Amino acid sequence: MNLSFSGGSNYAERRRVRLTPPYLETTEEDFQLTLFSIDYPAKFVSLEHRDVLGALMNLGLKREKFGDIFIRDGIAQMVTATEIADYVEFNVQTIGKATVRLHKIPLSEHVKPVEEWEEFAATVSSLRLDVVLAQIYKLSRSKVVPYIEKGLVKVNWKIADQPAFMLAEGDYISVRKFGRAHIIAIEGRTKKEKLRLRYRRMI
Repeated sequence: MNLSFSGGSNYAERRRVRLTPPYLETTEEDFQLTLFSIDYPAKFVSLEHRDVLGALMNLGLKREKFGDIFIRDGIAQMVTATEIADYVEFNVQTIGKATVRLHKIPLSEHVKPVEEWEEFAATVSSLRLDVVLAQIYKLSRSKVVPYIEKGLVKVNWKIADQPAFMLAEGDYISVRKFGRAHIIAIEGRTKKEKLRLRYRRMI
């Protein structure tokens, strides 16, 4: 079986998963995602991520039905599951203090977020998830483990809840409240048999 992921764009953090037989090709349409543009009076009010998420949650729908929410420079967009898109479009008329109008737009018009990363080099004793997270986020392993076990850590957009999970070169990691990281390369071992790790963190 093949696993495929999509959140409406190549840089989406929240993604839907499809499990299909090897002989079936998965297209973007198969994920059933709808992109909305949120029109609001940006000159007079501001919107925040939590405002949009709050308006959606107030509809009584599950968080799993909503994808990424993007707000910057007066532009606001959000992704929802197509099966709830009409309901959301009809019922969301205010967000925070703003009167809004939702418009369905092609996924190709998804605005790319501006991302800034800082690159680092370090050595680690192993590629265990808890070991690498402790290094990247400068925390003790005892503090990292509860985050992992509570499902607050994702590797390649999937929850990783086992501290002993083994990471690999190229993996993307996100930890709630601590942000995202990316393992760029594993560059051999030191004389003391530690792994040389090159990674980057989103600023």
